[in-house]
Amino acid sequence: MLKVRYTKHMPYNELTLTEKKVIENAGTEAPFSGEYDDFYQEGEFICRRCNTPLFSSKAKFDAKCGWPAFDDHYPGAVQWLPDPDGSRTEIRCAHCNAHLGHVFQGEKMTEKDTRHCVNSLSIRFVPAGEKLPEILHT
Repeated sequence: MLKVRYTKHMPYNELTLTEKKVIENAGTEAPFSGEYDDFYQEGEFICRRCNTPLFSSKAKFDAKCGWPAFDDHYPGAVQWLPDPDGSRTEIRCAHCNAHLGHVFQGEKMTEKDTRHCVNSLSIRFVPAGEKLPEILHT
């Protein structure tokens, strides 16, 4: 179980214009361009805006899709929302509502049959053994 210290009313992490385009405006980074696409170190992936732990590196797999892929998320950390056009399911940080990417099921890529396709710009990696940063609130 992850232990995270919550703070009161600290502003979210500052974002670059490119990060804002993805996180706040539901944009998508170009495939195969993100720092975590071909990245396999042990640790935790957290929300870039609020530091909420979202995915364990143990859930990461190579989907060959051009974006980091995870077959599971921490309980309660990720929201699934239907896209307005109904063709896909968007995923967002359950804590701060940051756009993460989309989730797909039925592809048979893993035993869990789920692929969270995540923008590298929406997440940050914390290596195993390193202290997780405090979760930020507004």
